[in-house]
Amino acid sequence: MVRLILRRIAGWAAMIVVATNATYFLAVAFLDPRSNYRDTRPVPSEIHIDQALAPYNLDPRVPVLERWWHWLSDIVLHFDWGRSPTGGSVNAEVGYRVFTSAELVLLATVLSVLIGVGLGVASALHQYRPADRILQGVSVILYNVPTVVAALFLVFGAIRLNDAVGRRIFFVTGSNSPDVTGFWATLGDTLAHLLLPTICLTVLGYVGYHLTQRSLLLDTINADFVRTARATGLTRAQAVRRHALRASLIPTATSVAFSIPGILTGAVLTESIFGWHGMGEYFTLTLSKNDVHGVVAVAAFGALMTAIGAVLADIATAFLDPRVRLR
Repeated sequence: MVRLILRRIAGWAAMIVVATNATYFLAVAFLDPRSNYRDTRPVPSEIHIDQALAPYNLDPRVPVLERWWHWLSDIVLHFDWGRSPTGGSVNAEVGYRVFTSAELVLLATVLSVLIGVGLGVASALHQYRPADRILQGVSVILYNVPTVVAALFLVFGAIRLNDAVGRRIFFVTGSNSPDVTGFWATLGDTLAHLLLPTICLTVLGYVGYHLTQRSLLLDTINADFVRTARATGLTRAQAVRRHALRASLIPTATSVAFSIPGILTGAVLTESIFGWHGMGEYFTLTLSKNDVHGVVAVAAFGALMTAIGAVLADIATAFLDPRVRLR
Protein backbone atom coordinates (compact mmCIF):
# COMPACT_ATOMS: atom_id res chain seq x y z
CA MET A 1 0.00 0.00 0.00
CA VAL A 2 2.76 2.44 0.93
CA ARG A 3 4.65 1.74 -2.28
CA LEU A 4 1.55 2.35 -4.36
CA ILE A 5 0.81 5.62 -2.58
CA LEU A 6 4.40 6.75 -3.17
CA ARG A 7 4.11 5.88 -6.87
CA ARG A 8 0.85 7.81 -7.11
CA ILE A 9 2.42 10.81 -5.38
CA ALA A 10 5.39 10.73 -7.76
CA GLY A 11 3.08 10.52 -10.78
CA TRP A 12 0.91 13.39 -9.59
CA ALA A 13 3.99 15.48 -8.75
CA ALA A 14 5.24 15.08 -12.32
CA MET A 15 1.84 16.08 -13.71
CA ILE A 16 1.70 19.13 -11.42
CA VAL A 17 5.10 20.30 -12.65
CA VAL A 18 4.13 19.86 -16.30
CA ALA A 19 0.71 21.48 -15.87
CA THR A 20 2.10 24.44 -13.90
CA ASN A 21 4.80 25.20 -16.47
CA ALA A 22 2.32 24.84 -19.33
CA THR A 23 -0.02 27.25 -17.52
CA TYR A 24 2.82 29.75 -17.23
CA PHE A 25 3.42 29.82 -20.98
CA LEU A 26 -0.32 30.05 -21.67
CA ALA A 27 -0.69 32.91 -19.20
CA VAL A 28 2.22 34.78 -20.78
CA ALA A 29 0.69 34.28 -24.22
CA PHE A 30 -2.85 35.42 -23.39
CA LEU A 31 -2.50 37.91 -20.51
CA ASP A 32 -1.20 41.44 -20.94
CA PRO A 33 0.16 42.98 -17.70
CA ARG A 34 0.65 46.29 -19.53
CA SER A 35 -3.11 46.89 -19.49
CA ASN A 36 -2.98 47.64 -15.74
CA TYR A 37 -0.99 50.80 -16.49
CA ARG A 38 -2.91 51.93 -19.57
CA ASP A 39 -5.94 52.76 -17.42
CA THR A 40 -3.98 55.31 -15.36
CA ARG A 41 -4.08 59.03 -16.11
CA PRO A 42 -1.96 60.32 -17.66
CA VAL A 43 -1.25 57.18 -19.67
CA PRO A 44 2.48 56.34 -19.46
CA SER A 45 4.42 55.47 -22.55
CA GLU A 46 5.04 51.85 -23.51
CA ILE A 47 8.69 52.20 -22.53
CA HIS A 48 7.80 53.48 -19.07
CA ILE A 49 5.27 50.65 -18.64
CA ASP A 50 7.87 48.05 -19.59
CA GLN A 51 10.35 49.60 -17.17
CA ALA A 52 7.73 49.48 -14.39
CA LEU A 53 7.10 45.79 -15.08
CA ALA A 54 10.78 44.85 -15.26
CA PRO A 55 11.35 44.50 -11.46
CA TYR A 56 8.47 41.99 -11.33
CA ASN A 57 9.88 39.79 -14.13
CA LEU A 58 7.03 40.83 -16.43
CA ASP A 59 8.90 42.96 -18.94
CA PRO A 60 7.67 41.82 -22.38
CA ARG A 61 10.98 42.93 -23.93
CA VAL A 62 12.74 40.08 -22.12
CA PRO A 63 12.53 36.71 -23.93
CA VAL A 64 9.85 34.41 -22.58
CA LEU A 65 12.29 31.60 -21.83
CA GLU A 66 14.46 33.95 -19.80
CA ARG A 67 11.47 35.15 -17.78
CA TRP A 68 10.31 31.58 -17.30
CA TRP A 69 13.72 30.45 -16.01
CA HIS A 70 13.88 33.35 -13.56
CA TRP A 71 10.34 32.56 -12.33
CA LEU A 72 11.10 28.85 -11.97
CA SER A 73 14.39 29.50 -10.17
CA ASP A 74 12.68 31.74 -7.62
CA ILE A 75 10.15 29.00 -6.90
CA VAL A 76 12.71 26.21 -6.58
CA LEU A 77 15.26 28.19 -4.57
CA HIS A 78 13.07 30.53 -2.51
CA PHE A 79 9.48 29.29 -3.00
CA ASP A 80 8.68 32.74 -4.30
CA TRP A 81 5.80 32.67 -6.81
CA GLY A 82 6.48 36.17 -8.03
CA ARG A 83 4.78 39.54 -8.00
CA SER A 84 1.65 40.99 -9.52
CA PRO A 85 1.91 43.71 -12.21
CA THR A 86 1.51 46.30 -9.45
CA GLY A 87 4.12 44.73 -7.16
CA GLY A 88 1.94 42.73 -4.75
CA SER A 89 3.33 39.47 -3.40
CA VAL A 90 1.59 36.39 -4.79
CA ASN A 91 2.75 34.34 -1.79
CA ALA A 92 1.12 36.75 0.65
CA GLU A 93 -2.15 36.86 -1.28
CA VAL A 94 -2.43 33.08 -1.64
CA GLY A 95 -1.47 32.44 1.99
CA TYR A 96 -4.18 34.76 3.30
CA ARG A 97 -6.88 33.77 0.84
CA VAL A 98 -6.42 30.00 1.20
CA PHE A 99 -7.09 30.29 4.91
CA THR A 100 -10.13 32.50 4.25
CA SER A 101 -11.62 30.07 1.71
CA ALA A 102 -10.94 27.06 3.92
CA GLU A 103 -12.58 28.83 6.84
CA LEU A 104 -15.65 29.48 4.72
CA VAL A 105 -16.01 26.23 2.76
CA LEU A 106 -14.56 23.54 5.04
CA LEU A 107 -17.31 23.61 7.67
CA ALA A 108 -20.00 23.74 4.99
CA THR A 109 -18.49 20.73 3.23
CA VAL A 110 -18.36 18.67 6.42
CA LEU A 111 -21.97 19.54 7.23
CA SER A 112 -23.06 18.81 3.66
CA VAL A 113 -21.50 15.35 3.74
CA LEU A 114 -22.89 14.44 7.15
CA ILE A 115 -26.40 15.70 6.40
CA GLY A 116 -26.44 14.36 2.84
CA VAL A 117 -25.23 10.87 3.71
CA GLY A 118 -27.50 10.70 6.75
CA LEU A 119 -30.57 11.68 4.74
CA GLY A 120 -29.54 9.32 1.94
CA VAL A 121 -29.43 6.40 4.33
CA ALA A 122 -32.75 7.38 5.90
CA SER A 123 -34.38 7.70 2.47
CA ALA A 124 -33.08 4.33 1.30
CA LEU A 125 -34.27 2.56 4.45
CA HIS A 126 -37.74 4.12 4.03
CA GLN A 127 -37.98 3.83 0.26
CA TYR A 128 -41.22 5.21 -1.27
CA ARG A 129 -42.63 6.07 2.14
CA PRO A 130 -43.86 9.63 2.81
CA ALA A 131 -40.60 10.63 4.50
CA ASP A 132 -38.59 9.43 1.51
CA ARG A 133 -40.79 11.28 -0.98
CA ILE A 134 -40.69 14.49 1.04
CA LEU A 135 -36.90 14.38 1.43
CA GLN A 136 -36.45 13.67 -2.26
CA GLY A 137 -38.83 16.45 -3.25
CA VAL A 138 -37.03 19.02 -1.10
CA SER A 139 -33.63 17.91 -2.44
CA VAL A 140 -34.75 18.06 -6.07
CA ILE A 141 -36.11 21.58 -5.57
CA LEU A 142 -32.92 22.77 -3.87
CA TYR A 143 -30.82 21.08 -6.56
CA ASN A 144 -32.36 23.41 -9.14
CA VAL A 145 -31.88 26.60 -7.11
CA PRO A 146 -28.90 28.65 -8.44
CA THR A 147 -26.27 29.63 -5.90
CA VAL A 148 -26.80 33.32 -6.64
CA VAL A 149 -30.53 33.08 -5.94
CA ALA A 150 -30.06 31.22 -2.65
CA ALA A 151 -27.32 33.57 -1.45
CA LEU A 152 -29.24 36.73 -2.31
CA PHE A 153 -32.37 35.32 -0.69
CA LEU A 154 -30.43 34.81 2.55
CA VAL A 155 -28.81 38.25 2.33
CA PHE A 156 -32.06 40.15 1.74
CA GLY A 157 -33.87 38.05 4.33
CA ALA A 158 -31.18 38.77 6.92
CA ILE A 159 -31.25 42.50 6.14
CA ARG A 160 -35.04 42.61 6.54
CA LEU A 161 -34.83 40.73 9.82
CA ASN A 162 -32.11 43.03 11.12
CA ASP A 163 -34.25 46.06 10.20
CA ALA A 164 -37.34 44.51 11.79
CA VAL A 165 -35.72 43.95 15.19
CA GLY A 166 -33.75 47.18 15.09
CA ARG A 167 -30.33 45.61 15.62
CA ARG A 168 -27.83 43.55 13.68
CA ILE A 169 -28.40 39.85 14.31
CA PHE A 170 -26.90 38.50 11.09
CA PHE A 171 -23.75 39.69 9.35
CA VAL A 172 -24.37 39.73 5.60
CA THR A 173 -20.93 40.65 4.33
CA GLY A 174 -17.27 40.24 5.23
CA SER A 175 -15.35 37.60 7.14
CA ASN A 176 -14.72 39.61 10.33
CA SER A 177 -15.22 42.91 12.09
CA PRO A 178 -12.07 45.08 12.18
CA ASP A 179 -12.74 46.51 15.64
CA VAL A 180 -13.03 43.16 17.48
CA THR A 181 -10.12 42.09 19.68
CA GLY A 182 -9.46 39.17 22.01
CA PHE A 183 -9.57 35.45 21.28
CA TRP A 184 -13.12 34.66 22.35
CA ALA A 185 -14.55 37.87 20.92
CA THR A 186 -12.79 37.22 17.61
CA LEU A 187 -13.98 33.61 17.55
CA GLY A 188 -17.58 34.64 18.18
CA ASP A 189 -17.36 37.35 15.55
CA THR A 190 -15.94 34.90 12.97
CA LEU A 191 -18.70 32.38 13.66
CA ALA A 192 -21.32 35.10 13.30
CA HIS A 193 -19.92 36.06 9.90
CA LEU A 194 -19.76 32.39 8.90
CA LEU A 195 -23.40 31.67 9.66
CA LEU A 196 -25.16 32.84 6.48
CA PRO A 197 -22.62 31.67 3.86
CA THR A 198 -22.31 28.33 5.66
CA ILE A 199 -26.08 27.87 5.58
CA CYS A 200 -26.09 28.73 1.87
CA LEU A 201 -23.30 26.31 0.94
CA THR A 202 -24.63 23.53 3.19
CA VAL A 203 -28.22 23.71 1.96
CA LEU A 204 -27.10 23.61 -1.66
CA GLY A 205 -24.25 21.17 -1.09
CA TYR A 206 -25.95 18.34 0.82
CA VAL A 207 -28.38 17.64 -2.03
CA GLY A 208 -25.90 15.83 -4.24
CA TYR A 209 -24.73 13.59 -1.41
CA HIS A 210 -28.31 12.85 -0.37
CA LEU A 211 -29.53 11.75 -3.79
CA THR A 212 -26.32 9.91 -4.66
CA GLN A 213 -26.07 8.05 -1.35
CA ARG A 214 -29.73 7.00 -1.53
CA SER A 215 -29.23 5.56 -4.99
CA LEU A 216 -25.98 3.80 -4.07
CA LEU A 217 -27.42 2.27 -0.92
CA LEU A 218 -30.50 1.01 -2.75
CA ASP A 219 -28.18 -0.76 -5.20
CA THR A 220 -26.42 -2.65 -2.40
CA ILE A 221 -29.09 -3.07 0.26
CA ASN A 222 -30.45 -6.22 -1.38
CA ALA A 223 -27.15 -7.55 -2.67
CA ASP A 224 -26.11 -11.16 -2.07
CA PHE A 225 -23.45 -10.29 0.49
CA VAL A 226 -26.03 -8.35 2.54
CA ARG A 227 -28.46 -11.26 2.49
CA THR A 228 -25.61 -13.56 3.51
CA ALA A 229 -24.80 -11.26 6.41
CA ARG A 230 -28.44 -11.37 7.55
CA ALA A 231 -28.37 -15.16 7.30
CA THR A 232 -25.59 -15.21 9.89
CA GLY A 233 -27.97 -13.68 12.42
CA LEU A 234 -27.54 -9.94 11.90
CA THR A 235 -30.60 -7.72 11.96
CA ARG A 236 -31.47 -5.70 8.87
CA ALA A 237 -30.12 -2.52 10.45
CA GLN A 238 -26.87 -4.23 11.44
CA ALA A 239 -26.39 -5.74 7.98
CA VAL A 240 -27.02 -2.40 6.32
CA ARG A 241 -24.71 -0.52 8.66
CA ARG A 242 -21.82 -3.00 8.60
CA HIS A 243 -21.93 -4.14 4.97
CA ALA A 244 -24.30 -2.32 2.60
CA LEU A 245 -23.45 1.16 3.86
CA ARG A 246 -19.73 0.47 3.84
CA ALA A 247 -19.83 -0.65 0.21
CA SER A 248 -22.06 2.23 -0.90
CA LEU A 249 -19.83 4.81 0.78
CA ILE A 250 -16.92 4.12 -1.60
CA PRO A 251 -18.13 6.41 -4.43
CA THR A 252 -19.20 9.03 -1.89
CA ALA A 253 -15.79 8.99 -0.20
CA THR A 254 -14.15 9.38 -3.60
CA SER A 255 -16.41 12.33 -4.40
CA VAL A 256 -15.61 13.98 -1.06
CA ALA A 257 -11.87 13.49 -1.62
CA PHE A 258 -12.05 15.14 -5.04
CA SER A 259 -14.01 18.06 -3.57
CA ILE A 260 -10.85 19.18 -1.74
CA PRO A 261 -9.77 21.46 -4.63
CA GLY A 262 -13.14 23.19 -4.37
CA ILE A 263 -12.75 23.59 -0.61
CA LEU A 264 -9.42 25.37 -0.84
CA THR A 265 -9.76 27.16 -4.17
CA GLY A 266 -12.87 28.92 -3.01
CA ALA A 267 -16.53 29.34 -3.86
CA VAL A 268 -16.48 32.17 -6.38
CA LEU A 269 -20.15 33.21 -6.32
CA THR A 270 -20.64 32.78 -2.58
CA GLU A 271 -17.47 34.71 -1.79
CA SER A 272 -18.52 37.52 -4.10
CA ILE A 273 -22.02 37.87 -2.66
CA PHE A 274 -21.01 37.62 0.99
CA GLY A 275 -17.85 39.71 0.59
CA TRP A 276 -15.29 37.05 1.54
CA HIS A 277 -11.84 37.70 0.10
CA GLY A 278 -10.86 34.11 -0.60
CA MET A 279 -9.26 32.15 -3.40
CA GLY A 280 -12.36 32.28 -5.57
CA GLU A 281 -12.27 36.07 -5.60
CA TYR A 282 -8.49 36.05 -6.08
CA PHE A 283 -8.75 33.80 -9.14
CA THR A 284 -11.19 36.14 -10.88
CA LEU A 285 -9.12 39.14 -9.79
CA THR A 286 -5.89 37.73 -11.25
CA LEU A 287 -7.60 37.14 -14.58
CA SER A 288 -9.14 40.61 -14.71
CA LYS A 289 -5.82 42.22 -13.73
CA ASN A 290 -3.75 40.12 -16.18
CA ASP A 291 -1.69 38.83 -13.26
CA VAL A 292 0.45 36.13 -14.88
CA HIS A 293 2.12 34.94 -11.68
CA GLY A 294 -1.13 34.97 -9.70
CA VAL A 295 -2.99 32.90 -12.29
CA VAL A 296 -0.21 30.32 -12.40
CA ALA A 297 -0.06 30.12 -8.59
CA VAL A 298 -3.83 29.50 -8.36
CA ALA A 299 -3.63 26.85 -11.08
CA ALA A 300 -0.71 25.13 -9.36
CA PHE A 301 -2.48 25.17 -6.02
CA GLY A 302 -5.62 23.71 -7.58
CA ALA A 303 -3.55 20.96 -9.20
CA LEU A 304 -1.90 20.19 -5.86
CA MET A 305 -5.26 19.93 -4.12
CA THR A 306 -6.53 17.64 -6.90
CA ALA A 307 -3.53 15.37 -6.40
CA ILE A 308 -4.13 15.26 -2.65
CA GLY A 309 -7.78 14.43 -3.29
CA ALA A 310 -6.82 11.59 -5.66
CA VAL A 311 -4.45 10.05 -3.12
CA LEU A 312 -7.04 10.35 -0.35
CA ALA A 313 -9.60 8.72 -2.66
CA ASP A 314 -7.28 5.73 -3.12
CA ILE A 315 -6.78 5.42 0.63
CA ALA A 316 -10.52 5.70 1.31
CA THR A 317 -11.30 3.03 -1.27
CA ALA A 318 -8.78 0.65 0.25
CA PHE A 319 -10.16 1.29 3.73
CA LEU A 320 -13.82 0.79 2.80
CA ASP A 321 -13.49 -2.08 0.33
CA PRO A 322 -11.80 -5.22 1.72
CA ARG A 323 -11.59 -6.64 -1.81
CA VAL A 324 -9.10 -3.99 -2.83
CA ARG A 325 -5.50 -5.07 -2.48
CA LEU A 326 -2.98 -2.29 -2.92
CA ARG A 327 0.44 -3.47 -4.04
